[in-house]
Amino acid sequence: MTETPESAPSQAAALEQLRQLRCSIDNFDAALVHILAERFRCTQRVGQLKAEHGLPASDPDREQRQVARLRELAKESDLDPEFAEKFLAFIVAEVIQHHLRIAGEEG
Repeated sequence: MTETPESAPSQAAALEQLRQLRCSIDNFDAALVHILAERFRCTQRVGQLKAEHGLPASDPDREQRQVARLRELAKESDLDPEFAEKFLAFIVAEVIQHHLRIAGEEG
């Protein structure tokens, strides 16, 4: 596509808007990392409590409730519930692995 004199300001404005949007995305990514770090600090303590009291690493009933809750929150927020569920499943699987490690049940 050839740039015409009239399209240059339009393209410049689009590039500036793209830069601003990417800056916002970078900020959201940073916030997500910090939130995940805080969440994992909490789940590490949960894992320690479970290990100390001989409780299982996994709690399928709670996990089912959390999936339903997160799917509903996703719908309310116009986020694909399938994506939200996959995201939660990934996090929960990692948490369970941490809990197993803490309990000495895995490497």
